Amino acid sequence: MDVRRRQAKIPQSVKIAAGETPMKPHNPKASDALPLPLYLTNGLFFTMFFSVMYFLLIRWREKIRFFGIDFVQSVIYGSNEDAWDVEEEEEENEKFIIEEDSRMGASPATTLGCAVPLVPMIPQQPTKVPVTEKPGPLITPLSTEEDEQIVNSVVEGKVPSYSLESKLGDCKRAASIRREALQRITGKSLEGLPLEGFDYESILGQCCEMPVGYVQIPVGIAGPLLLNGTEFMVPMATTEGCLVASTNRGCKAIYASGGATGTLLKDGMTRAPVVRFETAKRAAELKLYLENQGNYETLSAVFNKSSRFAKLQRIQCAIAGKNLYIRFNCSTGDAMGMNMVSKGVQNVLDYLGNDFPDMDVIGISGNFCSDKKPAAVNWIEGRGKSVVCEAIIKEEIVTKVLKTNVAALVELNMLKNLTGSAIAGALGGFNAHASNIVSAVYIATGQDPAQNIESSHCITMMEAVNNGKDLHISVTMPSIEVGTVGGGTQLSSQSACLNLLGVKGASKESAGANARLLATVVAGSVLAGELSLMSAIAAGQLVKSHMKYNRSSKDITKISS
Repeated sequence: MDVRRRQAKIPQSVKIAAGETPMKPHNPKASDALPLPLYLTNGLFFTMFFSVMYFLLIRWREKIRFFGIDFVQSVIYGSNEDAWDVEEEEEENEKFIIEEDSRMGASPATTLGCAVPLVPMIPQQPTKVPVTEKPGPLITPLSTEEDEQIVNSVVEGKVPSYSLESKLGDCKRAASIRREALQRITGKSLEGLPLEGFDYESILGQCCEMPVGYVQIPVGIAGPLLLNGTEFMVPMATTEGCLVASTNRGCKAIYASGGATGTLLKDGMTRAPVVRFETAKRAAELKLYLENQGNYETLSAVFNKSSRFAKLQRIQCAIAGKNLYIRFNCSTGDAMGMNMVSKGVQNVLDYLGNDFPDMDVIGISGNFCSDKKPAAVNWIEGRGKSVVCEAIIKEEIVTKVLKTNVAALVELNMLKNLTGSAIAGALGGFNAHASNIVSAVYIATGQDPAQNIESSHCITMMEAVNNGKDLHISVTMPSIEVGTVGGGTQLSSQSACLNLLGVKGASKESAGANARLLATVVAGSVLAGELSLMSAIAAGQLVKSHMKYNRSSKDITKISS
């Protein structure tokens, strides 16, 4: 039997003794792991390392993004319904990462061979944010499916919002659809802005375009105001506390002293176009032509063709180089009259073009009118109705009702309304707060609130009379611009306030009588307001009265909760 024996290992010392060359000891190298050169082995290792790191970062970035979306949703809507889905996805992601690590040779319990346990990171669930007040619904259920389609068309820009009235033939329905489209486009709720209870047909083509509702302003009553022997209950629309109460106190003092007297000085609305010529000489020639009394009758006849109420009163010119500003002044009946006078001006400009063909009309309004802005021309020449109103307040009324004395009022008026306003460089503002009363009456009676600017031009005068016992007070207002027909005067609420004053609509007895009476009532109301406020300041009661009437006594913390 052939038995193979294992060759015995010859000791190193024996080999040396036999004269054989000994083998050098073998040191292990990194290249022994793979049969590759060292630089290739290192390159492969670093490639695998950075590939795995990149993969892990991508996966964790997705997890952070999902977590962020859930957190924002929970803060806004106070809901964590999707949090469980996010957690399940995170667990799947962690399992997938571990499997990938295992497939690449890494231990499931370690990451890339590092002795750090892989601990799943579960994001902390965001807490619900308490919402004290829920926002109004941004999508209001509409009455019909057709309305819903129209709203979508407006939102998408297929149907212009301004055309809804003409397309639907129903102003109320158009306002409702426009309102809903606006809420969806802006994402803002209009809850609190009333829609019902308003006649939208009455404002079509006259007062407001593209309506979505209306604003409520409370109306208070001051009076009775005894003016020219007649008692008036004055409506005032305002959100300023203490204003109606103060004006009412002034009315009481005037009434107890025998009433006030109002006088109309002028009545004429203005419009001033600007025209230009090639030379200043030609502009001067037209100026002389217009100011020639021999041409006035012809120009007046041309102007008055615009309306049976329009009556040209005066033409005033101002020249600036080659430019000529022509200020037409005319009566307009019971209308405020801006449109009426503009039509008359256009007639005259067309007529002048025959004799002055080189005249270039730059604009129908050149700001020499001057409308809706403070201007010295209105303060000096007047615009609309010019009124002066006065009263003598007895000494006992000053003491008992107004809680002050005559000497204090006279001194305060001089230092505040006259000297103080002069130092401030006031233009028509030599008063305490005329614009407060003018604005409140204007809004209540349907006037143009922007014309409060020139209509509030007022100088308040006070002096002691009857051997210094009584107080004479007056207000002079050169440019009160009001009307009782047209514009906002025909709205139901404003019409009711005009009816309260007895000046609703056009006067049947005399053209323009109602508008002139309304201007006088405005001046009388300003007189009452000036008297009361000046008395409060003189007596040191201004802050106290405003803290009483101009501050809410409600507990705001209870309202918010």
